[in-house]
Amino acid sequence: MNTRLLESFQKLYDVVHELREKCPWDREQTKESLRHLTIEETYELSEAILDDNWDEIKVELGDVLLHILFYARIARELEEFDTADMMDQLREKLIRRHPHIYGDLQLEGSDAVVRNWEQIKMKEKKDKKYTILGGVPKGLPALIKAYRMQEKVSSVGFDWDTRDQVWDKVEEEVGEFRDEVVKLEAGTGDKAAMEQEFGDLLFALINYARFLDINPEDALEKTNLKFKNRFDFLEAEVKAQEGDLKAMSLAEMDAIWDQAKKIYK
Repeated sequence: MNTRLLESFQKLYDVVHELREKCPWDREQTKESLRHLTIEETYELSEAILDDNWDEIKVELGDVLLHILFYARIARELEEFDTADMMDQLREKLIRRHPHIYGDLQLEGSDAVVRNWEQIKMKEKKDKKYTILGGVPKGLPALIKAYRMQEKVSSVGFDWDTRDQVWDKVEEEVGEFRDEVVKLEAGTGDKAAMEQEFGDLLFALINYARFLDINPEDALEKTNLKFKNRFDFLEAEVKAQEGDLKAMSLAEMDAIWDQAKKIYK
């Protein structure tokens, strides 16, 4: 038993409850008022992870833990559940869904573990109209949602056999999207159809990334950050030269952009 861990948790638990009782702002909070703040804290944690900043990861994990304890405190006040109930339920679920660790089931590899997890989940929720894709939150950003949907259906065997097949699908979708663009430019197309084909293309690319074990959300966010760093450099250089971005030619901006590319790779 980790005595320090238990003592630290108890001290934090006591502070959270004291704040709830004595601080005017903390007393006013509800699960609804905290919701958007929790989302913000989760994104801040995500940013710290992408930055590979362990000091910030520690800080942001603490903030997320604070929210968890706060929700549990509110639930206790409403006589719904308390922190111990929450942790007991989680522990029981983890044991139940890992029979290859806590039972005698033999599983080889992480893919088999994921498939078995989904099968257990379906059995647990068969009386609650559980569906495979019903477990993907509606509020997820579209890119993450597509990735999770593909992971979910793959866990029950609905998937391509090889990544070459997925790439063929990407190329097929590129062609269909391009056809719609050409039609629109010729005056015979439909913007809604073009938009649909673009969505299909993105979905296929996300699927291909999954086959390469690339998280498309992480990859895109890293590209966003790289682009921001490069453009910030461009903007700073132009200001240092007392120039005006709007008055510059693209060739002039590209010359500074090439410098930025050497710094931010």
